[in-house]
Amino acid sequence: NVFPEAKSALCFLFSYHPEKLALENFYQSKKSNGHKMASYVLGFEGKDYHLVVRDYLEQIAAKLQEKEGSFQWRHSLDIHPVLERDLAYRCGLGWFGKNSMLIHKEHGSFFIIGSLLLDRIFNFDKKTLETDHCGQCRACIDACPTNAIDEVNRTLIANKCISTWTIELFKEGAPAPKGMENANGEIFGCDICQDVCPWNHRPVREGLEAQKEDVFHNNSALLLNDFLSKDNSLIEEELNQSSSRGFQKKYKHTPLERTGKKGLLKNIQFWKKP
Repeated sequence: NVFPEAKSALCFLFSYHPEKLALENFYQSKKSNGHKMASYVLGFEGKDYHLVVRDYLEQIAAKLQEKEGSFQWRHSLDIHPVLERDLAYRCGLGWFGKNSMLIHKEHGSFFIIGSLLLDRIFNFDKKTLETDHCGQCRACIDACPTNAIDEVNRTLIANKCISTWTIELFKEGAPAPKGMENANGEIFGCDICQDVCPWNHRPVREGLEAQKEDVFHNNSALLLNDFLSKDNSLIEEELNQSSSRGFQKKYKHTPLERTGKKGLLKNIQFWKKP
């Protein structure tokens, strides 16, 4: 229905792991106010990854047309009704972890999946399907403070997930999932189940380095300064003084645009000290 002419798909993993490592270094510094955001938020220069990855996919499609001739295509991200995680699995790019995320043996799970749907079948090499490498590990399940991981079905229980509450529930006063108070100061999204995954430690052991500090701080200055450095009471005061339109204008084309002023204020107030 999305692209009736589709005959094949090319899937790509766009890593933000170096930015994730830089963010962790920031959290350990004196500049951090204790709040945390899902690392993808700052993983693409602080921009909405949908816009960045879409541009990457368009560049890839243009290069492919230069080499292979004209063809029709559509890009696919997680905003489209396409199972891009399943396409990536069928491309041999990983297996489904117990936290429901696609995990790559060499790159872990700190990446965004993007796909090109094509009206042609190319004679490209194909990877074999990846086997499950989670074994008896329960790290993600045991680490989730809200018990949001369904171990049997390898799915997330959405109404228990910290990411759902901090990103998708905009209304003021929406009750936080039980156990949220045991989290780590998350105000937008959550990385807990990924942080403890052994497969996300492998790239570091094999030499993956954090993005350079000056580059990271320059690219992510807006979000770092406004929400991850200031005192909680000052953030709350500034949010209360701003208008919803002003918030949307200031954070346009960033992930925070989705949640808006009220949703983010709700999250900030949750961690307000008595």
